[in-house]
Amino acid sequence: MKISTICSLAVSLLSVVSAAPLQLKKRNSRWDYQNDKLYGVNAGGWLLLEPFITPSIFTDVGGDESNWPVDEYHYTKQLGKEEASEKLQEHWSTWITEDDFAKMAEYGLNFVRIPIGYWAFELLDDDPYVQGQVEYLDKAIGWAKNNSLKIWIDLHGVPGGQNGFDNSGIRDQLNWQSSDVYLNLTAKVLNDIASKYSSSDYDDVVIGIELVNEPNGSALDLNKLAEYYNEGYEIVREYGDVPVIIQDGFRPDHYWDNTLNTEENPDYWDVVVDHHHYQVFSHDELTRSIDEHVSVACGLGTSEGAEYHWNIIGEWSAALTDCARWLNGLGRGARYDNTYQGAGYIGSCDGYYIGNKSVFSGETWNNYRKFVEAQLDAYEQSKVGGWAFWTWKTETSIEWSFSKLVEVNVIPQPLSDRQFSNQCGY
Repeated sequence: MKISTICSLAVSLLSVVSAAPLQLKKRNSRWDYQNDKLYGVNAGGWLLLEPFITPSIFTDVGGDESNWPVDEYHYTKQLGKEEASEKLQEHWSTWITEDDFAKMAEYGLNFVRIPIGYWAFELLDDDPYVQGQVEYLDKAIGWAKNNSLKIWIDLHGVPGGQNGFDNSGIRDQLNWQSSDVYLNLTAKVLNDIASKYSSSDYDDVVIGIELVNEPNGSALDLNKLAEYYNEGYEIVREYGDVPVIIQDGFRPDHYWDNTLNTEENPDYWDVVVDHHHYQVFSHDELTRSIDEHVSVACGLGTSEGAEYHWNIIGEWSAALTDCARWLNGLGRGARYDNTYQGAGYIGSCDGYYIGNKSVFSGETWNNYRKFVEAQLDAYEQSKVGGWAFWTWKTETSIEWSFSKLVEVNVIPQPLSDRQFSNQCGY
């Protein structure tokens, strides 16, 4: 089904259900983004693989590094559907379970963002991907309900690839906007998601459908991306009141203020912008002092608190290095120790690479705790509606694992505890 066809259906339906005037940006919201805060994590590496989160899945194919697939697309292609399905079923059933959801609630969280690829719902004719993820998405929603947690369903990978990262399912491809086949399939997947999870069976758990994760705004046509956000909004609204999440596409704060703007069209409501903030993906960021890292985080809270739309920080981490194994992609090193991109040595990745907890002591512990506390404070300001840490768990990396960071007391417990007070001066 073409996007234009789906949108026409959506507009027709909205003309019926919108007879009463809409007030401000909210109507029948499943979550009060104006007044309530989300404290969450991402279920990363579960229903969509990432090598840095679960490296053992990729090394398990055998041979040396030259034989290891770099993303889920090549993993399933290399193993074939039967073997890939068997191995992924084992992964899906064990990597995250209801015990994890109970632990999230115990740690003071109320929200889980769940990444999932388009191929969980629809396949291209030549896709090697295997399916079965939706069964576990449904289980997760049940686990969330049992533990008083809310859910975003995050369309993390779309046909053709929207950013060139392995987290889109296929690395080094950015062809999403190049084909009507890809765009039409994306619309069909959104239709699948919205038609199912807009029902009253899910209205006390599912509080957002994210139209696409991290579209690479520096390489995509931004006008087409804005058009997709408008059309995706109509698809979701065709079925009901689930809040619509648009990702910032690495654009500056306030870039999306005039997209899906209620003042321009009062039929728009419950739109949330998802920002992602990391300070480790360039040499300049990695060389910042801890005070500079804190200052940047605090400034984001101020700037994004003044945006037109409600927003949350849907991804962030404690990372002060890019040393996690394969964070930059399988087979690639780190900027921090000058084994990737060659901009200059900053420090050793020993300990960080293998997830050694002893690294987090003394002044190093102080720096990580300062950085985390500043982000917690910044991402709860004004119209910034909260946050979701990337990610809940990893096999080795500690900087990126919420559960491991609780164990080393870098993530505070309770979340309101502060060792370094009033860093942002709010």
